[in-house]
Amino acid sequence: MSMNTSPAPSPATRPGALKTVERALSDLRRGGQVLVRSRSREAAAIIMAAEMVTTESLSALRRLAGSRPMLAVTARRAAALKPGSHPGGVESVALPGDADPDFIRRLADPTAGPTPPLDRTVAILPEPEDSAAAAALALMKQARLIPAALVALVGHTDNASLRLLAQAEDLVFVDAEEIAAYPRLSASRLVKACEARVPLADVEETRIVAFRPQDGGVEHLAILIGRPEDRIAAGAPVLVRLHSQCFTGDLLGSLRCDCGDQLRGAIRAMAEEGDGILLYLAQEGRDIGLVNKLRAYQLQDLGLDTVDANEHLGFDADERAFAPAAEMLRQLGAQQVRLLTNNPEKVAGLGQHGIEVVERVAHSFPTNPHNETYLKTKAQRSGHLF
Repeated sequence: MSMNTSPAPSPATRPGALKTVERALSDLRRGGQVLVRSRSREAAAIIMAAEMVTTESLSALRRLAGSRPMLAVTARRAAALKPGSHPGGVESVALPGDADPDFIRRLADPTAGPTPPLDRTVAILPEPEDSAAAAALALMKQARLIPAALVALVGHTDNASLRLLAQAEDLVFVDAEEIAAYPRLSASRLVKACEARVPLADVEETRIVAFRPQDGGVEHLAILIGRPEDRIAAGAPVLVRLHSQCFTGDLLGSLRCDCGDQLRGAIRAMAEEGDGILLYLAQEGRDIGLVNKLRAYQLQDLGLDTVDANEHLGFDADERAFAPAAEMLRQLGAQQVRLLTNNPEKVAGLGQHGIEVVERVAHSFPTNPHNETYLKTKAQRSGHLF
């Protein structure tokens, strides 16, 4: 195995780093394959999303890599597949030689059908934090795919050989450092794309500012109620709400959550205050994406609570990051805020990114028969303050 001993450029300065990860995410969501090198640079692999595998893509993966793929999953998913498996962040399942796409999808996705039994002799091995498998799962989460990946190691790791392979097979080649840096870089490169006046039913003096990373990527919105810039200019903390988008609750009025109530309640509270900033963040389902949120709902209907459902899919209970919100607030001039939230993690998260929360303002609403258990779980297991 050859090793690249030249110094690795920082992902923050590597030209096109964000664009490379964006291309990788797009390819994975289309069922394509990506070439990934581990953070240690001692291993490289061709990977693809387990939920997107087909007979043709599985055959192509084996041919391109020249090795049998393993199924990389989170430790939580591994424990569900084979109780007593090794604890750890990421684990690799040695697939049987006759594993077909349906078998793989049912291992990866608990909503795809009955989980196939694994023979006691099937090895489930922990992966190092700097492995190609760990980088693959980070990429799956960023693509809003189930964190389960087919990972087939290739026999070389030097820059020249990997770039030749990527060029010959039309694969995106991405380093684990780029994957790890992507959320932070994407947030730090947010820029105001446009601003428009949008009168709302509860407050007519409203503007929406759209933020977009310079290299493309996910867009976030800031809803400005009144003229919060005047309060900021006077040195006073502004009322702020961080709201993760919720298609089912915000748009359809779903009773399974309290998101719609929180969204409209925040706008009314800011109208009464005279001004405020509501950040509408593209972090559906605590940042696991709409499809995975619906999968989690399926599991909840089978008896799991909201935390266990996310974890059974292989996600953390909450995947959200606060760097985008903090960057948006900085660009709006809001360094001190009064935060409308029941979630102490939002207070801490903004603080970690340089935004001072001078007051937590309670923000709760009456329950209904469909969300009582959900809200109770948020209080008991996620520490929300109601």
